[in-house]
Amino acid sequence: MDEFEKAGYGQQSIGFGKQCAVLIVDLQRGFTDATSPLGRSEHVQRAVENTARLVAAAKKASVPVASCRVAWRGPEDMAHWKISSLYDGSFYRGHPCTEFDPRISDPDYIFEFTKTAPSIFFRTPLATWLTKMGADTTIVTGCTTSGCVRASIVDSFSFGYRTIVPEECCGDQDEGPHWDNLRDVGRRYADVVQLSDVLGHFESLETAA
Repeated sequence: MDEFEKAGYGQQSIGFGKQCAVLIVDLQRGFTDATSPLGRSEHVQRAVENTARLVAAAKKASVPVASCRVAWRGPEDMAHWKISSLYDGSFYRGHPCTEFDPRISDPDYIFEFTKTAPSIFFRTPLATWLTKMGADTTIVTGCTTSGCVRASIVDSFSFGYRTIVPEECCGDQDEGPHWDNLRDVGRRYADVVQLSDVLGHFESLETAA
């Protein structure tokens, strides 16, 4: 038992509520296509493939799904990012890097929108959509775990949602920060689970229906 556990961190389980919604953070070509400097992580590729499995199961179980991409008009509406490759134009609106990865894009079913800050919640229509869906639980996926995914987890928690994070559906530039951040949010804000746990829950929803 480490010092966090001794202090009571991570000792509560959150669990699924009455209505889930899957949230996909930034699985766009800029992070998933190797022609982009930010798109060469095999760890992120794993997240895309597993999130595609999750989306298929969510659709089968009639679980709503929302997906965001990050894009700007130009430097004038960007925050003070410290990532040099964001300023080469590839994340400006209309560039191929801002397109959703086709493995998880389904505009006929998924609510897709654009954000400009790390969190999927920040000044986006997500909160209104979640209210209309009657959601009390978010299942957070995407990239990168240590950046926009973590920011989205913290905001989901702050808005009062039960927050579930399937580990295999999140990816980062390096596995170290991925595990460090999941361990940390798992102590405080979210249930970090296996993809199989979420798929099993979706199967139970199908059975109940």
